[in-house]
Amino acid sequence: MDRLGRALGFADGALWVKRDDLTGLGGGGNKVRKLEFLVGAALAQGCDTLLTGGAAQSNHVRLTGAAARASGLSCTAVLGGHPPERAEGNVVLDQLFGIEAVWIGDYDATRLETMLAETAMRLTADGRHPSEIPLGGASPVGTLGYVVAAGELAAQAPLGSLVYTATGTGGTQAGLAVGFGHHDRVRGVDVGAVPEVAGRIEALAPSVASLAGRPFPEGRPQLDHSQIGDGYGTRSAAVLEALTLAARHEGLIFDPVYSGRALAALIADRRSGRLGPDQPVVMLHTGGAPALFTERFRDWFADG
Repeated sequence: MDRLGRALGFADGALWVKRDDLTGLGGGGNKVRKLEFLVGAALAQGCDTLLTGGAAQSNHVRLTGAAARASGLSCTAVLGGHPPERAEGNVVLDQLFGIEAVWIGDYDATRLETMLAETAMRLTADGRHPSEIPLGGASPVGTLGYVVAAGELAAQAPLGSLVYTATGTGGTQAGLAVGFGHHDRVRGVDVGAVPEVAGRIEALAPSVASLAGRPFPEGRPQLDHSQIGDGYGTRSAAVLEALTLAARHEGLIFDPVYSGRALAALIADRRSGRLGPDQPVVMLHTGGAPALFTERFRDWFADG
C-alpha cells in the first residue's frame, strides 16, 4: 500500500495489506479460514447443523451460514440484539443463507455463550446433531486456520514484518502467534467484543500449539485497547479517518467495526513514532464490508 504508506510517512515497500477480505465464500472474511477446519470437524462427527452466535451484524455468523450451505448442513445462530423491523447489512445475508436466528435482546458476550449451550441442548432434544462453534470460531480447531495463515504471511511479506489485526474473540491473533512462534510478531487491536480477550488468547494459544504440533509461542499477547472508543461497534473519528484514507489512497474498503479499528491503531502508531518509517508492516484485512450498509454507518461519509 505505497500510496497510503507515503501519506503516513512510511518508506515505499514498507506497508502491506493481506487481503483476507477476499476469501472465496459468502462475501469473504477471516472466518473462512477457521470454518475450513470447523466444518471439516463437524462433518467428521456426523453433525447436521452448525450452531454459533454473535452480535446482530456478526460477520462470523454470516460466513458460518454460507459454509453450512456449501457443505449440505443447516445453520442456527444466537444473535445479540432484537429482530429488526427492516433487515440490513449482514442480517440480509443471514436471511439469504436461511440461518435460523435466535434473538436474545441486547448484546452481551457472556449471555450469548450461555444461550449457545442452551440452544445446543434444545436442538439435540429435537433430534438434530449440532456442532457448537464458539463466538468468532475461536476454538483450538478453528484457530488452526490462522496457524496456516502465518505460514503464508511468512512467505509473502518482507522479513521481520509486524502484523496488525483486529482482535474480537482472539482466535485470529492466537493462531498467528502460534504460527509465527512469538506473540511479538502480532499487534492485536481490541475492538471490545468480549471481556478479558488477552486471557482468552493466552488460554487458547497452548491448545492450538499442541493441536498443530508446534511449540508454545514466546512472549505475551500484544494488545492495543486504544480504539474501543465508546464500545463495540460504535462510531469513532479515528476509524472514520482510517476508512477514508484507505479508500481514497488505495481504493480499499475497510470495515468500521474490525479492520478499520486495526488500521486506525496502525496510523496512530506511525504518527507517534512507535512504528519507524522503514518498519515492514502488514495490515490484515479481515473483511466485514456489510456493516457499512447499516443505519449506524451508511450516512457516515456524506459530508466528506
